[in-house]
Formats: sequence, C-alpha cells, structure tokens
Amino acid sequence: MLKPTLLMLLMAFAIFGCSSDNGVDNDSGDNNNGNAINLGTGAIERGSTPCQNGMASIYPCSGYDLLLQMNLDAFGASKGNDIWGWTDSTTNNEYAIIGLDNGTAFVEVTDTDNPVYLGKLPTATTASSWRDVKVYGDYAFIVAEAENHGMQIFDLKRLRNVANPPEAFTTDARYTGFGNAHNVVINEEMGFAYAVGTARNDAFNGGVHFVNIQNPTSPNGVGGYGANGYTHDAQVVTYNGPDTDYTGREIFIGANENQIAIVDITDKSSPTEIQTLGYSNIGYTHQGWFTEDQRFFILGDELDETDFGFNSRTLVFDFMDLDNPVLHTTYLGPTGAIDHNGYVVGDEFFLANYTAGLRVLDISDIANENITEKAFFDSYPAGNTAGFNGVWSVYPFFQSGKIILNDINSGLFVIQKSN
Repeated sequence: MLKPTLLMLLMAFAIFGCSSDNGVDNDSGDNNNGNAINLGTGAIERGSTPCQNGMASIYPCSGYDLLLQMNLDAFGASKGNDIWGWTDSTTNNEYAIIGLDNGTAFVEVTDTDNPVYLGKLPTATTASSWRDVKVYGDYAFIVAEAENHGMQIFDLKRLRNVANPPEAFTTDARYTGFGNAHNVVINEEMGFAYAVGTARNDAFNGGVHFVNIQNPTSPNGVGGYGANGYTHDAQVVTYNGPDTDYTGREIFIGANENQIAIVDITDKSSPTEIQTLGYSNIGYTHQGWFTEDQRFFILGDELDETDFGFNSRTLVFDFMDLDNPVLHTTYLGPTGAIDHNGYVVGDEFFLANYTAGLRVLDISDIANENITEKAFFDSYPAGNTAGFNGVWSVYPFFQSGKIILNDINSGLFVIQKSN
C-alpha cells in the first residue's frame, strides 16, 4: 500500500483515514514506547466453514472453504498488512507470520481445528500501517515504515517450544543500516535480503539496499542501487528464464512507481541496468511476480482503478528478451476493486484484491493471452469498490494447499480449495 505522502501527491483523497544508520544490534529489545505489549485475546472468530451456495459464513466464495479466521483483537492490533508463511523443515508444521500495525504475530496453522497463537513480536520503534515480512531459512526478516525501525530478525525455530503461549517475543538481531523501509525482498537461493522503499534522501534514493543474510543474525550491508529512483516493491531471482544471455545472473525487477526497472545485480559493487519500461495509463507501478518459467512478468498498478476507472487491471509483460520486454496482454477482473500483491504457484496467480478479497486466476494459457478467474474468497463482504480495505496480501506456498490471507480490517484467514 502507498505511503501517505505519496497518496497526497497522487490522489485527491486519503486511504486510511530520515535518516539511516548502520550496523547490527544483537542485544536490543524492541521498543514499545514504554507500554505493556498488548498480546490480544487469542480468540478464534470462526472455524471451519465450507463454501456452499456461494457463501462461507458471511463471506462470498467460489472454490475455497474457510478453515479459520482470527480477528485483529486476537492479536491486540488495529490493522493488518503483510503476511508470509514458514514451514518447519524438521516437523513440517506450518506457521502464519502476520504483519500488524504494532508488530508481528505468529500462529501455528498445521491443524486448523486447533490453531495455536504462539506470540507477538512488537514493532521495533513505533506503530505503522505498513509492515512487511519475508523468510530466509528458519528466520523471519521484518521491516516497517516506522521511523528508525530497521530490519528485525527473528529465529523461527523458537516457535517449536513456546511454553505458555502467547508470548511477548524479542528479536534475535536487528539491522539498522536503514531506518524505515516499505518492503523487504529475499532471494533465498543467494542469501540476500533487499530492502526497498527506504528514505528517498538516503544513499540509494529510496531504491534498494543489498544485505547479505547468509549468516542470518549477522547481516551485512554490501551496497545498493538507486539509479532508477524509489522502488516500491520488487522480485529478485537467480535467472533461469528464456533469455540465455542472463542465465545464472541475479536479476532485480523493481516496481518503481512509474516504471519497471530490470537490473543485473550479480555484482553488488556494480549493478547494471538492463532495461526500464512503462505502459499506458500508469497510476502507480506497485508489485509484480514472474511466472514459474520466468517468461512472463505479472504486474499490478495500485492506482489505475481509481485514476482511470478500470476494473481490477493486471498487466502481463513478455520477458522473453530482458533487453526488450514488451506488454503481452492485459486482464481486467470482474469488479472495480484495487489489485494489490500477487504471487504465482504453478498455473495459478493468487491476487490479493483488497475489497474483492483473494482472486485466483488461471494462467495456464497465458502465452495465448488467455487469463480467467477460476475461484475467489472475499473476506470483505461490504462491497467491491475501489478502496483500501480488505485483503492486503496472500501467502499461497504451503505444500498442504492451505492459503493464508491478511485482511486490513478482519485479520487472519486460512482457506483451502474445496473438495
């Protein structure tokens, strides 16, 4: 979601209503402004409810059943934001890592009939509506728009042995080579975290900070890139796509407000721009994700629905030639809701669509410009208009097939494909 300063520049209405330092703090507790940590009630709002006749309890649905819902009160929070997941490779237990305005919550969702709210890591400094989390190995890396927040590092193995849940957690380390950040991206294959959307007046113009996390609790900043300006979100891959000129290279694809930036960042000391590209009716270039063959890049623009009156618009670019990417096709959804974060699993694109909930798109024939909606689960039944409520993000990568959603207004949802 866009920062409030950007919204004032780009929109005529409001949505919800710095300096950087260097180093790693391995001993810091997290600052909750001297207040006791509100761990919440831990209450489960709704349990397993099948999707029948287009509804699961109060939620419109097609093809997905509700397994579990926990409201924000359960976590002592006012707003939800990002979400990610972790599967313990030793136990195969599955965990939801839930971004909140005032911290990050952890819920074991292996058995959704008996979920366990294990605890909460408070924000490093102050509360913020913008928080983001990714996982490398057995560690979570958390950033926020909160001033001087840096990047919290939390050892997820600690979730195996929580004696009296919920627990008030502290960090295992905290990287302070930047202050606020809008998002964090991780290339797990290479062991690097990429903080984006930092202060616009920092060394990289709010672009991207390169952080070596191969030793997760001793992260090391090794430069960055800002030649294409502020980066709102990104994906970084070790490239194995159709353009053999870049096979094995580490490629950064940035959603940079008014353009996509493709950069070779293999040499961290000397990143090289490959190409930048735009498209018609740019509102705000927000976030994108590769198809699994790295041929097509699926992009969401966060403001084109409000600025131009589109139904939910998803743009697909052909990256057959990274030096010459082209717009391949455009998909318009069935509602006017704003599209947000989207991720690919196989031949499906899982799109967090704010007030229209999660939309699941069939991309099996994307090469022939055919994209269709095959399922949905709408956690915001009040309407599907172009507003900043509902599903912020989705994590569709559990081997079990569970999908976890974080709703700005209603918290955690766990859903699964109907039988």
